[in-house]
Amino acid sequence: MAAHKENAEVDAAVDAADLQAAVCVLAGSDPENCSYSHGKKRFPNRAIHCSHGYVKRQAVFACSTCTPSSAEPAGICLACANTCHDGHDIFELYTKRNFRCDCGNKKFGDFRCQLAPTKDEENTRNKYDHNFVGRYCTCDRPYPDEDDQINDEMIQCVICEDWFHAKHLGCNLVEPEELQEMVCEGCMNKAPFLWTYATHFADPLSCCVGAQSENNSHNSEEKPSNSIEQTSHEDTINRSYPCKRKASPVEATTLPCRLKELQVRGPDRLRKGAVFWPYSWRSELCTCIGCKKAYVNSGVPFLMDQSDTVLAYEQRGVDELLGQHPLMALTDSMDHVQQLEAIYGFKALTTSVTGFLDQCAAEGKAVTVETVCQFLGEVQTSKRARTDPE
Repeated sequence: MAAHKENAEVDAAVDAADLQAAVCVLAGSDPENCSYSHGKKRFPNRAIHCSHGYVKRQAVFACSTCTPSSAEPAGICLACANTCHDGHDIFELYTKRNFRCDCGNKKFGDFRCQLAPTKDEENTRNKYDHNFVGRYCTCDRPYPDEDDQINDEMIQCVICEDWFHAKHLGCNLVEPEELQEMVCEGCMNKAPFLWTYATHFADPLSCCVGAQSENNSHNSEEKPSNSIEQTSHEDTINRSYPCKRKASPVEATTLPCRLKELQVRGPDRLRKGAVFWPYSWRSELCTCIGCKKAYVNSGVPFLMDQSDTVLAYEQRGVDELLGQHPLMALTDSMDHVQQLEAIYGFKALTTSVTGFLDQCAAEGKAVTVETVCQFLGEVQTSKRARTDPE
């Protein structure tokens, strides 16, 4: 009996965590108006982060009823998933950057969007991958995978936005509670200058020990070929684009390139596999002219934008959801981690209270002092079960 109760509490904690994650992902997207014609219907007092319907970041879904795996990949917004595809086989793709809703375009044949019937036949700036047909990671497997008995966590790369099994990242796993961003090894290699930043700013706990020991043992004899290629690539970039910032009226001098300074201070690469970064890592990137062009050439100009992060998107959505709630005044003096923890706790408590009241109504129970005290006692017990050390 005790074990059953403990398992129930664990399941409740997991459900609450799933609910919190869902609230954060969906709160930043409009559930009523198709994002293709995104305007100021939902956020009349704020600038909308979109360009001709290509929303800076939004929740995206795929409909296997309308676009099965044999068809062209397509994505739909939250409002279309709720309205146009109600009752269809929908699966969530989490969030995508710079995506425009495909609902009702030529990929859907005669099917028309009920919310925004007039659309271009194709959204040429959208980017698609195997996620849109229900495949993920380098193993190209579905999730959940019925053939895999190991319930492995999946983590999204902030550059390609594909999802990876923790066991396939090629590095030590960093707990997601740290609110860090992950860049997969493939994307690191496509933007090789990031390896230099990783040496100085990435989470050392995620560093592959094997890569460190291998590099250390061969350091005096030879350097890994990927490090040599990376250095050559970075030198080419720096020679092609002078690393200068706009000169001030007082002192017309060339400011140093941050990347070059880091290359002088230490090795370009002492690790392999995916890389976990602290939340503030983007602010460490050089913003000189040469490096900005390198970001564009490597397809990662969004790394210069702090508001591009999933955390920033979630924060905007939760702010809109809670509005002017007094909780917001209390969180003004907190950092990002503390703010999210407070908001998550508030949402979890709100959900618990709603569930308690619904249960009382369904069972015909009167809400008395005794039942409320019993409810609060259960909340405290559940909290202790989650926070007390083993």
